[in-house]
Amino acid sequence: MEPRITSEIVKEYGFSAGASVVGIAASKEFGLAPDGFKPTDVLPECLSVIVLGATFSPEVLNDMAEYTATRNTMLTEMTAIGKSVAKRIKADGWKTKAISASGGKTIEGKLYGYISLKHAAEIAGLGVIGKNYLLTNPQYGNLLWFSAVLTDAELIPDVKCQFTMCNSCNKCVEACPVGALDDLSSFGKKECSKFFAIENKKLIIKCFLCRTVCPHCFRIKQTV
Repeated sequence: MEPRITSEIVKEYGFSAGASVVGIAASKEFGLAPDGFKPTDVLPECLSVIVLGATFSPEVLNDMAEYTATRNTMLTEMTAIGKSVAKRIKADGWKTKAISASGGKTIEGKLYGYISLKHAAEIAGLGVIGKNYLLTNPQYGNLLWFSAVLTDAELIPDVKCQFTMCNSCNKCVEACPVGALDDLSSFGKKECSKFFAIENKKLIIKCFLCRTVCPHCFRIKQTV
């Protein structure tokens, strides 16, 4: 007899590990992901993707150095949350693979995540990807970082959000200094990288207007 596990149990593992939001997606829903970036490319037996998100203080958006430091801290924390949840599911008798918030594979000199965490979060019903190419959640706006756990346990998936959050708003597209958001089908990551700098051997992110001008981020800042 297979060991017992449910979506409710898995979500409790996530919340107790420190996640602010937890969503579940069926791996079969990742059919549009590029070859090599599907959950089954990482864990062939994968049936479910557990997406874990944690929020951060909007106050860090007021300072480049503080934002960068928080970003690096959140990557570490999300990776730890993913590993914690994976460990507990594995102890229940299932195969798991934790997907780091910062790890991935390098292709032609560029680092890519093993799967797209923001797309996984969208499929798992945690929000929608907006015009700023960030996952926007109804409660936390775009102030979330993610990690994930792949497992061969067949869990009941969450329903994908059926609403939009950007509508006619175009603030992030207009604010982007390099036009990286003009066409999401060819998202300008290379252009964004112009605003990454190494100072005193530390990465500094010098532009995150796509977060700060978002009305949903502004709404969160007013309520936190």
